[in-house]
Amino acid sequence: MIYELAEIEIIPNSHIDFEKTVAEAAPYFQSAEGCLSFRLDKIAEKDNGYLLVVGWQSVRHHMELFRATDNFQQWRKLASPFFAAPPKVVHTEHVFNAF
Repeated sequence: MIYELAEIEIIPNSHIDFEKTVAEAAPYFQSAEGCLSFRLDKIAEKDNGYLLVVGWQSVRHHMELFRATDNFQQWRKLASPFFAAPPKVVHTEHVFNAF
C-alpha cells in the first residue's frame, strides 16, 4: 500500500467548514479504484494545517487513475476554496513497525 500525504494549509477561521467538506468528499475517494483508506489529521504545530492521508494500492491509482476522474474534480471543487496555498503532496510506502 502507498500513502498519499497531502499537507494542506487552509484559510484562517474555516476549520469547521473545511472538516465538514472533507467528510462530505469521502465518498469520492471511497468509490475510487485502488483507494483503500481516507482520513484527515490536524497538524498540532500549525493553527491552519491539516494532513490528508489516503491509502492507495499504488501511486498510479492516485496520480493517473483517480486524478483523471470526475471524482477528483469534484473533490478539488469542494476543497480548494479553503486552501491558503496549494497542497504539498508526497507518497510513502510503509517499511516497518518497531513497536
